[in-house]
Amino acid sequence: MTADVETAMVRVAKPADEMSPPFPKRRWKRLGSAVAILATQLAILVLFLALWEHATSGNSALGFMFGSPSAIAGFLGQMVRDGSLWRDSYVTGLETLLGFFVGNFFGTLIGLSLWYSRFVSRVVEPFIIALGSIPIIALAPIIIIWFGTGLISKVAMSTLSVVIVALVTSYKGAVGVDPDQINLLRTLGASKFQLFRKLVVPASLTDIFAGLKLTVGFALIGAIVGEFMSSSEGLGHAIFKAGSLYVIPKVFAALVVTIALALLLTFIVGKIERLLMPWQRRI
Repeated sequence: MTADVETAMVRVAKPADEMSPPFPKRRWKRLGSAVAILATQLAILVLFLALWEHATSGNSALGFMFGSPSAIAGFLGQMVRDGSLWRDSYVTGLETLLGFFVGNFFGTLIGLSLWYSRFVSRVVEPFIIALGSIPIIALAPIIIIWFGTGLISKVAMSTLSVVIVALVTSYKGAVGVDPDQINLLRTLGASKFQLFRKLVVPASLTDIFAGLKLTVGFALIGAIVGEFMSSSEGLGHAIFKAGSLYVIPKVFAALVVTIALALLLTFIVGKIERLLMPWQRRI
């Protein structure tokens, strides 16, 4: 019995690095898992494109309706050569970034501020739900009348697509803070502003960044819709123009660039999250 106790004490007394796998081993295991996931994703993509090419290559009707990967690649090459890919990506990317930052700034600020007063949050709740239920495309004619057909109207559309989502996710994070932690800080004499700054905001970062990743797509959709309504450049304009001429491969080519832009912005948001929230990194 004594030997068992001594053995258990020795195990407890072992350093953590001796009881857990060494760091290089964990790193290589994580790297191997990432490579396996990437290889599987690439294999699925290649298989999908091969089946798509095979189905459309021998059928002119399917080729007209759905295009083909080879035709899409051809239009992507043409867009690179004539410079429209970089020009349209820059225009849409600028509109998306501006709408993303403005919408998330005001949405997050209002959402976190509602934590200060449950009375105010309950009063404005139905108005927030009502604004969030309006289809963004229904506001496009009004936005054009208010802000014209230039850059500002596209940024406004992108902002309106983002602000409600940012508001709801940040407010959800603020009201979801552990009440025990709030009571603990209150017993230590913390003011409401100190509670907000030192506890509520840091605890809400997870929900805020989840909203940021979600609103990247919403900001891009808002910019594209704005370009559909009135624009002479941008990815939305390229998609609308190609669609009106029934050039389906060119529509898909512009969509591929749009997806790549969304993935790039989401990747940047993820990197910022890892920088500001290092405790969320996987070990």
